[in-house]
Amino acid sequence: MSVLSSCNDLDRPGEVAHVGNGELPVVVIRPQQGWPLPDLREVWEYHQLLYFLIWRDVKVRYKQTVIGIAWAILQPVMTTIVFTVFLGRLAAAPSTGVAYPLFVFTGMLPWGFFAAAVGSAGQSVVGNERLIAKVFFPRIIIPLAAVGAALFDLMVASTVLLAMMAYYGVVPTLGIVFVPLIVAILLVLAVGVGSLLAALNVAYRDFRYVVPFFLQLWMFATPAIYTQTSSLTGGVLGAILPLNPAQGLIRNFRSAVLGGPIDVYSLAVSSAVAVTAAFVGMFYYKRTERRFSDII
Repeated sequence: MSVLSSCNDLDRPGEVAHVGNGELPVVVIRPQQGWPLPDLREVWEYHQLLYFLIWRDVKVRYKQTVIGIAWAILQPVMTTIVFTVFLGRLAAAPSTGVAYPLFVFTGMLPWGFFAAAVGSAGQSVVGNERLIAKVFFPRIIIPLAAVGAALFDLMVASTVLLAMMAYYGVVPTLGIVFVPLIVAILLVLAVGVGSLLAALNVAYRDFRYVVPFFLQLWMFATPAIYTQTSSLTGGVLGAILPLNPAQGLIRNFRSAVLGGPIDVYSLAVSSAVAVTAAFVGMFYYKRTERRFSDII
């Protein structure tokens, strides 16, 4: 007969001890010690599960809706219309010579992805409590699936961006090659922040109320709907602003799409902060995941 030995939570596969009397091997599952990063090889072994969880989240999000996946397009479009009316027309906000609706949409598109990914990932562990308590798999897959579902929405909404660029006669320049890199770094940041909030939300349920408010404040600290004047981008303040990782990433996403100059400094600093935040978030998630089944 086979024997399964575990320590509290089935944290990761352990070593297989072979028994010499002809019985099946004994599998011992032990939690990792210290502050390890998620095992990427182990995650890859469960990539099919990741795919099905992403697809499940996408289907659940648009199940029994009238317009279905069109919500992925309608949300950033309606937000762009609101900001265009109140900021573009009433407040006459500058847009660096680009049509204001296109200016706003190129900022709200990556920000909408990031906010949706972080919000979904932050609630993902609590929302999958039955799956976590009963089945072994790399726990990091849960927030990864939430971010993957948001990435799917981003790809759908990007079709509107292409249509708007054609309508306003904006021709992509060589800077467009930076877009996949910026989106990849934004994805890494979303995984890090989302996994950190997911782990905190297991222990402190207050975070379900804190996260939406936190993201709202973060949006206004990020140039998603406005442009930064020279007084903000120069001197000491200009050197500090990219410490907000979304600032440099979204600002340069807009520049890459609309043909503006790439700010190498802000992109480099924000990317470094994003990668650091991802390491911190995944470290904390991996450190606390062994207690998820007991607390949740």
